[in-house]
Amino acid sequence: MNELVGYELQDGIATLTMNNGKGNAISPAMLVALNAALDHADADRAAVLLTGREGMFSGGFDLAVMGAGGPPVRELVIGGFRVAERLLKFPRPVVIAAGGHALAMASFLLLSGDLRLGAEGSFKIGANEVAIGLTMPYAATEICRMRLAITHFGRAVTHAEIFSPTGAVEAGFLDRVVPPEQLLAEAKAAAAGLLKLNRPAFAATKLRARAPGLAALRTAIEADETEFRKMFG
Repeated sequence: MNELVGYELQDGIATLTMNNGKGNAISPAMLVALNAALDHADADRAAVLLTGREGMFSGGFDLAVMGAGGPPVRELVIGGFRVAERLLKFPRPVVIAAGGHALAMASFLLLSGDLRLGAEGSFKIGANEVAIGLTMPYAATEICRMRLAITHFGRAVTHAEIFSPTGAVEAGFLDRVVPPEQLLAEAKAAAAGLLKLNRPAFAATKLRARAPGLAALRTAIEADETEFRKMFG
């Protein structure tokens, strides 16, 4: 579909592969490509399997854009959280296969999947905003509140603790860890298993279970947009 986000449809599962260089940065173009791929998956009435590069799910937002300042920063950040919201509300299963590091915005995308698999290895998963002097956006905080284990919420959000894949399972970023060579096969099998559920019931129950968190997330995105507009125009 796009050189930044590959699209492959097989057996009712749309595999979306992010591929934006070494850090697999989430750039404005990446967000456009992700939304287009999700549109395609929705039209195909497919489950989504979102993955990245070997060793790197994503390092987060494009630092070149973030460092330049101005309205593009606001558009990138808000656009990223709108993609996360879309994944959280997607009417069919969303499985995420993280083959490596998942930091900052990438960790929030990870939290937006229905089932999250990670590869074994010396990888870092978490939100490092506070560690680098950034206040966590309201939307990021709400996604973490919705999906992380309550015992790890403060450690992940306020303390900026970074987790290994095994630690990320305990924290709630991942559901399980598998050998790297088995990651995609396991993720496809998991997506296929979820597709066996009654689809209308799955979609409705997913929204019902997440209704309070999604309402808080929508309010948080609006608050972030207001704050970023004041800061960056």
